[in-house]
Amino acid sequence: MTTAPAPPALRTIGYQASTFDRVRDALVADGVQLLLDVRALPASRKPGFSKRLLAAGLAEAGIGYVHLQPLGTPKSGRDAVRRGDVATMQLLFREHMAGDRPRAALAEAVALARGAPACLLCFERDHRTCHRALVAEMVAAETGQAVVHLLPRAVG
Repeated sequence: MTTAPAPPALRTIGYQASTFDRVRDALVADGVQLLLDVRALPASRKPGFSKRLLAAGLAEAGIGYVHLQPLGTPKSGRDAVRRGDVATMQLLFREHMAGDRPRAALAEAVALARGAPACLLCFERDHRTCHRALVAEMVAAETGQAVVHLLPRAVG
């Protein structure tokens, strides 16, 4: 009896305090083939991180891009993080995930993570203050994947 090989680890990454080039390089170095953007609002003041520019820049590196908007943190959760209230963000996000659209997007994330080495992207550098860690736990509960939190080189 042979056992199936373990699926590749699911990665997460935040781009705060970094640049597009450094994030892309971290993804390439780790063998990521698909970036799953779990931001509610896929726009950024940081160059290279708005949805279209991000997708195009990743494509040049051979990395696919999928935006899963329903897996983003609701505004009330984003406001809680800005106040430093991570516990409230986590509670609000878990409540948000009970909805039909978020559950469907989570099922899509699970299917995509099973199909290629994938990485979840959001803004916060520290995964402990970001909902992407919760999304990663939810995906991993379905796929059996280990979760690895990448930390791109910071600017300055």
